[in-house]
Amino acid sequence: MNYSRFITTVSAARKASPIRLLTELMQKSPPSLISLAGGAPNPNVFPFKRATVDIGHGTPIEIGEDLMKRALQYSASAGIPELLSWLKDFQRNLHDPPTANYSPEQGQMEVCVTTGSQEGLCKVFEMLINPGDNILLDAPTYSGTLAALRPLGCNIINIPSDQHGIIPRALKEILSAWSPEDVKNCSNHLPKFLYTIPNGCNPTGNSLTAERKKEIYQLARKYDFLIIEDDPYYFLQFEKPWAPTFLSMDVDGRVIRTDSFSKILSSGLRIGFLTGPKPLIDRVVLHIQVSTMHTSTFTQIMISQLLQQWGQKGFLEHIDRVVDFYRIQRDAMLTAADKWLKDLAEWYPPAAGMFLWIKIKGISDTQQLIMEKALKKEVLLVPGGAFNIDSSEPSSYVRASFSLPSPAQMDLAFKRLADLIKESL
Repeated sequence: MNYSRFITTVSAARKASPIRLLTELMQKSPPSLISLAGGAPNPNVFPFKRATVDIGHGTPIEIGEDLMKRALQYSASAGIPELLSWLKDFQRNLHDPPTANYSPEQGQMEVCVTTGSQEGLCKVFEMLINPGDNILLDAPTYSGTLAALRPLGCNIINIPSDQHGIIPRALKEILSAWSPEDVKNCSNHLPKFLYTIPNGCNPTGNSLTAERKKEIYQLARKYDFLIIEDDPYYFLQFEKPWAPTFLSMDVDGRVIRTDSFSKILSSGLRIGFLTGPKPLIDRVVLHIQVSTMHTSTFTQIMISQLLQQWGQKGFLEHIDRVVDFYRIQRDAMLTAADKWLKDLAEWYPPAAGMFLWIKIKGISDTQQLIMEKALKKEVLLVPGGAFNIDSSEPSSYVRASFSLPSPAQMDLAFKRLADLIKESL
């Protein structure tokens, strides 16, 4: 892989911060080292001394005075060593990426911790996108992604999809606009990357099949583009075995994967992680050094203590409990939809995630229906236009989330929505 052709001028110009390097060097040094170098504050003046965090399905996490001093201090930009080590082992065991044993230059698998997967995504986009670059994605898609992409001035090429995700035949047709000569000459107009949410896509609930992933990966090889596998709902798949990931197929080192603890451990602690080829992950870490500097050391230590107590087995048992909860929630929403919306709307049962994507029959645009009329009926959903590349484009869809409401609330909400649709037709 020639990674230099993907990286923007700004990203290529980033250099390691000398002070950040010193911080990381100090943390690896023996206690006998006397350092006059760092600008770290003295933790003895901090008012927080110790903490105990009670854990469901586990023993309390004790953060004593010494560990608390470390938790309140600056730390390495890529993540604290023990959390990084746990995550790397976990990714190897779960996905078995072919790149795990490659050399760094070949695209060796690397991991870094980010402040939620959104930070990782934004920094990946800023590393890769020059104004005018072509990028591929399957819209409707996550509005946060579109908001991050639009100001970067790229041309977003929409790939048709259905309930099983991106349609490879449609992708192949779009890519046929570029010749083998363009690929050979690394034409500037070749798409830089394909972005997709492969499991329980927000908002559609679509999940890519293994066969389609294989076809898409082969097209990525043929046309030499990267794949950004944004997978926050990977751990919310309702059926096993879980779908193989693009990372597990990545023989070239062309996949950058984002994972998130937001849906399974805490959304407020803001912990995500990037996995991908070392030359690219290293570029992201250089950006972290001069922006957030690092994800909160305290939250990293808290998560790390939990994961070390649970081990991979205990973590996956926790995932099973989370999935059981969301499966019940999904089924309750499907029951309510069948009861109230059967003749008024269409939908597919999601195989993963937290959302039901509903097409309202006879209504060409749900924007006014939701933003003006629905509030008066005391029911709120997201109009589908919010997830389009052009948000002003009409959409007959709405997104309903089943993560928070009780089954009784879902039932009442869909009754109110049904009344609203009938009044509007």
